Amino acid sequence: MAKVLAFGTFDILHPGHLSYLKQAKALGNHLVVVVATDKNVERLKGKRPVNDQEHRKELVEALEIVDEAMVGFEDDMMKSIEVVRPDFVALGYDQKIPIENVEKELSKRGLKAEIKRMYPYNEAKYKSTIIKEKVKKIH
Repeated sequence: MAKVLAFGTFDILHPGHLSYLKQAKALGNHLVVVVATDKNVERLKGKRPVNDQEHRKELVEALEIVDEAMVGFEDDMMKSIEVVRPDFVALGYDQKIPIENVEKELSKRGLKAEIKRMYPYNEAKYKSTIIKEKVKKIH
């Protein structure tokens, strides 16, 4: 069984997220999704998510394509990889971390997983920040 690990905030689920998760699932047959903690979202994006981490996990877990969902670790984002021990790590097209950095960190920890960058799906329309701006304009 090839295990795939995907990371994300998944604050407002949209077709871009579904595309990312479908691409990730295609790498193997067991998809584990790590939902970012509220504090890590705030630290990385400069603002709190609309939905809290447990609510976001519950939504992701409800997707048929997802086999498991978990909330990540606040102090060490790579710890999820240690816990899950995936064959593949799927990175979103807009996740800034370079693949080489992930590979180096995995090597330091004695872990092996193939890192793959997923491609965008209509990113001019399906991106959480764009959707949130549209919602603000309506209200």
